[in-house]
Amino acid sequence: MSGKHDDKHDLLNVAHEHLDIPAHDKLDVATRSEHKPRILLLYGSLREKSYSRLLTFEAARLLEKFGAETKIFDPHGLPLPDGAPDTHPKVQELRDLAAWSEGQVWCSPERHGAMSGVMKSMIDWIPLSVGAVRPTQGKTLAVMQVSGGSQSFNAVNQMRVLGRWMRMLTIPNQSSVAKAFNEFDDAGRMKPSAYYDRVVDVMEELIKFTLLTRDRAAYLVDRYSERKETAEELHSRVNLQSI
Repeated sequence: MSGKHDDKHDLLNVAHEHLDIPAHDKLDVATRSEHKPRILLLYGSLREKSYSRLLTFEAARLLEKFGAETKIFDPHGLPLPDGAPDTHPKVQELRDLAAWSEGQVWCSPERHGAMSGVMKSMIDWIPLSVGAVRPTQGKTLAVMQVSGGSQSFNAVNQMRVLGRWMRMLTIPNQSSVAKAFNEFDDAGRMKPSAYYDRVVDVMEELIKFTLLTRDRAAYLVDRYSERKETAEELHSRVNLQSI
């Protein structure tokens, strides 16, 4: 648009008192976090020889080399969503780890062209909000998958959708390991390959994005609609108290 115009007249539907104009200085941080990036890793299989678990262990080794503190959640014993109260010990363990994390790695096998039910169950148990706390909002996410056949991206694409729904900052890179049974040795370690190199790329990128965003996450995910809604709720509560 060109020429002079009055924003308040042009943007008739905007509550201007809640409008925030993004600026470089608002991305500055007063105090930079000095602790190691905290990364939670989830894998979506209960099999004794699980390639998604082995790939997750490789990712954790790389993350620790890049300076992260890692924790891996074991899905054994986690009930189905709504199959137990949220006070169940495994549910509480998962939720505590999600709250602790600053970034996450989700790694699922592809089954019937989709992520596994185990993977989806873990994600379903992590709520969007617990009171005023949002366990995943503004946290970084990397997605990976393993396949028994030719390379596919169905599971990682689905997990990207879920990451967006969970309000996470999903990094651009991802890993999809085809014919995973050929990619690990008898000791469970990943063999040298282009697939392994991609995992290194993904974990390096995850740490970079986590360091970049973790101290700025609250600002990055601060939303006009929620600022406006919060103000309206406060106004309503104050008016009710005065009646």
